[in-house]
Amino acid sequence: MNCTALKAPGNLTQVTEFILTGVSDLPELQIPLFLVFLLIYGLTVMGNLGIITLTTVDSQLQTPMYFFLRHLAVINLGNSTVIAPKMLVNFLVSKKTTSYYECATQLGAFLVFIIAEVFMLAVMGYDRYVAICNPLLYMVMVSQQTCKLLVSLTYLYSFSTATVVSSLVFSESYCASNVINHFYCDSVPLLALSCSDTSIPETIIFVSASTNMFFSITIVLVSYFNIVLSILRMRSSE
Repeated sequence: MNCTALKAPGNLTQVTEFILTGVSDLPELQIPLFLVFLLIYGLTVMGNLGIITLTTVDSQLQTPMYFFLRHLAVINLGNSTVIAPKMLVNFLVSKKTTSYYECATQLGAFLVFIIAEVFMLAVMGYDRYVAICNPLLYMVMVSQQTCKLLVSLTYLYSFSTATVVSSLVFSESYCASNVINHFYCDSVPLLALSCSDTSIPETIIFVSASTNMFFSITIVLVSYFNIVLSILRMRSSE
């Protein structure tokens, strides 16, 4: 066990940094994997920045659909940037460590973006449903104010949920192994290292993740189910 730690109350040793196992521990694969993931991350950054720029400067793309697409690109860019740079650095160093607070920040930021992405896809599904099934009411039901409200609520909910979950994870005691069996700080591998009772955070994480996925998938499926029905009811000329 490789562990940097300090003495905590109760004669426990509190972990102050974690070691990420990474994608592979084979030395000969580190540079090839670095180049592959650098290319993937570079393409991700360029693609999302291209979408953000185009939907911002092009006057013909100032519609609700592209407004939501722009925010989805921002979320995807943030999500990849939270994980990729640290992972790329770890391919080039022998000691793949991350500090306690750096790990907490990464987990919180990752949760913000992943939850926001799930609900942004649901919002985009609702947008397409209104556009196709209620085109005459589209500009009323999906007004500029409504778009801003939906995006604001998505970010607010994701930030609130991420704050609660990450706080629960890092309120646990980490006093044994500090080797995270993952290439970034995630809640499940972290809780597996805890030396205290993790039943409460595990339950909250499970309920939160299940609820988020259920509502998001339900909105998307209902939206596109109604879109398909509307298309099937249309005459061929329409």
